[in-house]
Amino acid sequence: MPSVCMYFEVHQPVRINKFTVFSQTNKPYEDYFDWSRNRMYFNRITSKCYAPTNALMLSLVEQHDFKITYSLSGVFMEQAQKFNPDLMESFRALADTGKVEFLDETYYHSLASLFSEEEFKEQVEKNRALKKDLLDYKATMFRNTEALYSNQIASMVEKMGYKGMLAEGSEKILDWRSPNYIYTPPNSNLKVLLRNYRLSDDIAFRFSNRDWEGYPLTADTYTSWLANNDGQTINLFMDYETFGEHQWESTGIFNFLRHLPQEANKYENLSFKTASETADYPTVGNIDVPWAMSWADVDRDLSAWLGNEMQQDCFDRIKRMEKMVKENKNHENKHIWRLLQTSDHLYYLCTKWWADGDVHKYFNPYDSPYDAFINYANVLTDFEKKLIAEKNELDLSAPREP
Repeated sequence: MPSVCMYFEVHQPVRINKFTVFSQTNKPYEDYFDWSRNRMYFNRITSKCYAPTNALMLSLVEQHDFKITYSLSGVFMEQAQKFNPDLMESFRALADTGKVEFLDETYYHSLASLFSEEEFKEQVEKNRALKKDLLDYKATMFRNTEALYSNQIASMVEKMGYKGMLAEGSEKILDWRSPNYIYTPPNSNLKVLLRNYRLSDDIAFRFSNRDWEGYPLTADTYTSWLANNDGQTINLFMDYETFGEHQWESTGIFNFLRHLPQEANKYENLSFKTASETADYPTVGNIDVPWAMSWADVDRDLSAWLGNEMQQDCFDRIKRMEKMVKENKNHENKHIWRLLQTSDHLYYLCTKWWADGDVHKYFNPYDSPYDAFINYANVLTDFEKKLIAEKNELDLSAPREP
């Protein structure tokens, strides 16, 4: 009977302001991003999800043999400091229990691992530093943006000194094998924890679906499903907004969570472990992933962010700005460029309207992906022009050889 590793991604993007081709700004940090709307979204989700779920998790950790794992994006922590400092204190209280683990990830919840090892490493180090400052925590495990994973990404993560990382348990890489075991990449000692997406999505997506054969899902039923699994570990990975935001309080999601540990304790060998404890299991084999995969949608690939020409165009613009931004040496410009890298901006441009359509529409604050593209492209164009103008000014002011 396997143990259970529950991991939650905690992230909120910094949303872009309405920006037209006629917009002009001398204060891009203030004008590119919609700070009033970011505050509104953050405080709403805090009241519905983060605050009540943190309080419930703290009581469960203190009352039961219950362990959980989080990763917090840097842009989430940054907004928490700005809009709701008490929220970070509640995460600090969880960290202080010694039964809650925090993983490292990219500060900006970006796709940097797909285009620049240098930029990827810098964002991870920036996330690590802020988490150390706010939570006094140093991670040994890693989770990439949207569980992006490949052999190449695993190699970069291992070089940064991590013990292991999280990934999606897709049949594309497992074939007949189970996600309930620990694997390694080829020629590597990095431990890879694979998400059991069926059991994860029973909570994250199907919990309130009245047409689902498992509805209504109760804690005792769910733990019986867990107990009937074989393997070393059942990795339940999901967005933290599952509790109270994606699944509203009226669905019974908090009552389900409240009873989960005590129901699990009825099974003698069903225990909860953090991600690093789970990585202590011996590996059973290799997973070979020469292409990048993710936990998004039914395809489990990059198509949620790079599946159409609009997304690819914006991503190409972001990539080509790297050299200018880093030569510019302007701290604010670098921060803006990185905020514009946040994967959510590309997600809003997605035009996949089959099995995943409702998911994309739910998360999209724009009327359509095309409106999102126009707005995002306008900001990227304006910012690139600003970088080019500043570069030309520097070139003109540079001393010339006699």
